[in-house]
Amino acid sequence: MLLTMLKAATAHEVQPSVADVTLEGETATVALDWVIEAPVAGLDLEGIANTNDAEGSEVYDTLRTLGPEALAEAFRDAWDDIRGQITAEVGGTPLELSLREVRVPEVGNVETPRISEVTLTAALPEGGEGLVFGWDGALGPLVVRQAGVEDGYAAFLENGRLSDPIPRVGGVDETAGEAFADYIGVGFDHIIPLGLDHILFVLGLFFLASKLGPLLWQVTAFTLAHTVTLALGALGLVTIPGDIVEPLIAASIVYVGVENVLARGLTPWRPAVVFAFGLLHGLGFASVLQEFGLGSSNFIPKLIGFNIGVEIGQLAVIAAAFIALGWLFSKHGWYKMRVSAPISIGIAVIALFWVLERTGTVSPDGIWGPMATLTEGGMPVLFGAGAALSAMLIVTVAVFLTDSDALRDWGGFLTSFVSFIVVVGVFTALDYTVMAGLVVAWVIALRAQSIGGLDEPRAQAV
Repeated sequence: MLLTMLKAATAHEVQPSVADVTLEGETATVALDWVIEAPVAGLDLEGIANTNDAEGSEVYDTLRTLGPEALAEAFRDAWDDIRGQITAEVGGTPLELSLREVRVPEVGNVETPRISEVTLTAALPEGGEGLVFGWDGALGPLVVRQAGVEDGYAAFLENGRLSDPIPRVGGVDETAGEAFADYIGVGFDHIIPLGLDHILFVLGLFFLASKLGPLLWQVTAFTLAHTVTLALGALGLVTIPGDIVEPLIAASIVYVGVENVLARGLTPWRPAVVFAFGLLHGLGFASVLQEFGLGSSNFIPKLIGFNIGVEIGQLAVIAAAFIALGWLFSKHGWYKMRVSAPISIGIAVIALFWVLERTGTVSPDGIWGPMATLTEGGMPVLFGAGAALSAMLIVTVAVFLTDSDALRDWGGFLTSFVSFIVVVGVFTALDYTVMAGLVVAWVIALRAQSIGGLDEPRAQAV
């Protein structure tokens, strides 16, 4: 499942590598599924979502075009430096990792990651202490799974975090509470910062009508639906290929964004439609769980913990939207024109690009390159922020000079649309400080533009 997701990703997205660890007798074997162009190029992937943001990205792009033998040889030449970034120890004593095999696929579509197979071995010292494995944050996120035993260890490691000691015999002695707590974090991470598509869907629910009643109906329907398919998918009872599910998820976001603009409030069919879309999103969540090799031990606590983590992430998104925009502006008559509609259109435009990209209709290059850059973390943050701030300033000055309510409406529309698009780009670039500053400037601009204009309370949502 993880390999399927990696193949569906673009070559510039930073994706987790997978390490299957086998401990047998006196030998530890680590089988890695790894985009080895990144370590050969010397990229520092810690804290970034797109290789374009790393120093040396040009070398990385060149390596992706090398034939299998040439890339394998380049990896062997760089192995001594790469090995120094990998930790394998027992009882605090480092093990000597040997590079046993490097298998590189043929050059295919250079717009998708090429997953190489690297096999490492090390001699285990006497005694029964477990193996601690991991690597430097510069090598990117890592999924570690214990192979060859039931209920083996599984963990998602980021920012240089090491695994717990992996036992040599039998499964991991992990309590239900520990498993539950670990998977809350996994679920939350899948929403913030990894789940932009799910974030946009939840924002679409919020911006139909920020009043509690309509929002509660939609969120409840979505939660119930994705909980069902998350459980069925994680259990392996329902399996739908990612190349079907992912475009449909994107299409569901387009629908929500467009309906927000056209509808006056919560339509009678909206909760049912959201429930159906929630079933799709649940299958997407299930694919993430399957990456980790849940096993049979503490399955239910892990499943519940992941679902709670997802819910916490979704509620955090809604809370942020309410505090930044809903609380201040939702009672004004111009809220839909200047806030809800432009954001919903921005959501629909981004999701439409995903539909086209995920169905192979368009390539994330050429004229579509800016959209790929926006959603994959490649936006030049300062350039984007400068453009958004300039648009806010120009519109606000124009409103003050003309004192026109029509200009207030359309200026507010432009302010929110541009600000939202840039905030998405800064979010995917993981620069949360600049993002927070942009949101504050956005709020100030909308408030300044409303001074002196008609300010009637918005009609109650149905």
